[in-house]
Amino acid sequence: MTISADDAGPARIVTAVLRDDERVLLVHRNAGRRWYPDVWDLPGGHVDAGETPTESLVRELREELGITASEPSGPPMHQIRGETFHMRIWLVDDWTGTPVNAAPDEHDAVAWFEASELDHLRFAHEPLLPLLTAALAGHAATSRRGTVR
Repeated sequence: MTISADDAGPARIVTAVLRDDERVLLVHRNAGRRWYPDVWDLPGGHVDAGETPTESLVRELREELGITASEPSGPPMHQIRGETFHMRIWLVDDWTGTPVNAAPDEHDAVAWFEASELDHLRFAHEPLLPLLTAALAGHAATSRRGTVR
């Protein structure tokens, strides 16, 4: 997931918190990446021209993890805005297939983490730790709106 702006404004990024019982799935960005190298991040990527954000999310999950998720019907659970990007994050609890590293040029690892393991990770974006912790705790901050079923 490259995060850079162009003349059209901030890059539109879509990502997913994949939750399986008491674990979340994260991808580790390759150390050689230009943007956010050698950190843990959510799977996702750019919204392509002609796609809605939710269509892009489904495509990115298929390309990066080899899974099939339903298109979210509600708004994202969270958004992160930077100078060069606007990231929307959906909670995904249901998908078909087993997540694998289908994009080894982007990630050198894909792994499941429990809440107790998150404190020790370096994240691409500071808000991810509290967001993931809340998602695992079922905290009210992670509204069920935007959940893929």
